[in-house]
Amino acid sequence: MQSPAGILRDIWTSAGGDAAALERVQLTGEEPQIPSSFRVAVAGQATIAAAGLAAAEIWRLRSGEIQNVAVDMRHAVAECRSERYLRLDDKPPPPAWDAIAGVYRTGDGRFVRCHTNFPHHRDAVCKVLACEAEREKVQAALMQWKGEDFETAAYAAGGVVALMRSYDEWSALPQARALAELPLISIEKIGDAPPRPWPQGFSNSDRPLAGLRVLDLSRVIAGPVAGRTLAAHGADVLLVSGPELPAIPWLTIDTGRGKLTTFIELKSEAGRAQLRALLGDADIFSQGYRPRALASLGFAPEEVAAISPGIVYVTLSAYGHAGPWAERRGFDSLVQTTTGFNHSEGQAAGIDGPRELPAQMLDHATGYLMAFGAMMARVRQAREGGSWHVRVSLAQTGRWLWNLGRLDGGLHTPDLTGEAVHAAFIESMPSGFGTLKAVQHSALLSKTPARWSRPAMPLGSHPAQWPARN
Repeated sequence: MQSPAGILRDIWTSAGGDAAALERVQLTGEEPQIPSSFRVAVAGQATIAAAGLAAAEIWRLRSGEIQNVAVDMRHAVAECRSERYLRLDDKPPPPAWDAIAGVYRTGDGRFVRCHTNFPHHRDAVCKVLACEAEREKVQAALMQWKGEDFETAAYAAGGVVALMRSYDEWSALPQARALAELPLISIEKIGDAPPRPWPQGFSNSDRPLAGLRVLDLSRVIAGPVAGRTLAAHGADVLLVSGPELPAIPWLTIDTGRGKLTTFIELKSEAGRAQLRALLGDADIFSQGYRPRALASLGFAPEEVAAISPGIVYVTLSAYGHAGPWAERRGFDSLVQTTTGFNHSEGQAAGIDGPRELPAQMLDHATGYLMAFGAMMARVRQAREGGSWHVRVSLAQTGRWLWNLGRLDGGLHTPDLTGEAVHAAFIESMPSGFGTLKAVQHSALLSKTPARWSRPAMPLGSHPAQWPARN
């Protein structure tokens, strides 16, 4: 199997990175780290290292200084499960899932997974099944359905569910074939613009992205992790949400470190004008809403490039931007289910049914790839000019993870305990919620250590404006 260094090399060079920079990266630790037949730990380590190396490269371009990057595999995999190790005033997280979320059997002997953490997704499932939101009643109703028919009907009703497929079943679908034609990260020029110089006036005590402005329009894990990573390297990240949008509070706290957060009502013209004004001074626009949601409000990639020539626009999707499922909503747990991971882990464990990966690795790895792609596109913008579009998807990250290979006996690995993580990788910090204990960033840069200089705050805590540049 390919080494961690070789995996990182492929990611780095595929986005135009100079291979010579790889000599300044140190990857430590051995597989496996947590119980899985898939190479989840090295996936976390390689994607975090790619983002860290991109930050180091931007520092070299801005300051002339080179620096080393080190990523320990155990620290990386802990960061890829950061939400479970978060403590608020020494209290652990509440249950992660809604009462009816999870796996069910259907009448044809298949398994489906329902994602119901947002109320409108729960309501859609219950509407299709004509039942109350109680687990036993959902199960009874599903015995009247074929699995694929329910998946289709639930999506049509605005729900998010997944039929558990084997890898072979998934690979036979047109969507899998469409993904096979796409790169892990797509970076494309979408408009003309002069090169934007790097912000000036920052001392050597600053971090690589100091002065860069990032609009973060995302929820749950992958998109917010991307914004959190850019903030760790010094960017001014403004998380834009809406007072009516559902959120998962614990994830908001964990991924809100380092960010400003504001409410903008994008369904109003006044709100859209606010966002356009912010875009005029933004360097990166990162969004993870369902396909075409922002485009319907006037913020498609080409429209944003017209508002802010030279912008880097980052798009996260569940299943990729090509193929018949390009418009389909999805989350990590669902993509794991439908693309063969849950089936294959279950088989490896010798159980009749799905087994989840021991981390939301599609989410976390994709988040680091988003941050990496955003930084590499910003480097190209500074060198060549233009507006740029970066595209990643949970399913394409899954395809990449699958192709890294399997670990014989990996499921027998002892799990990484909270005690071990808290002894080695946790920092304590104030926040707008109380005292946080949270996983530190695992990419260690020798001259510009990553840190979050702003506390996590409740959504909507800040005005819809950029902080002044020094």
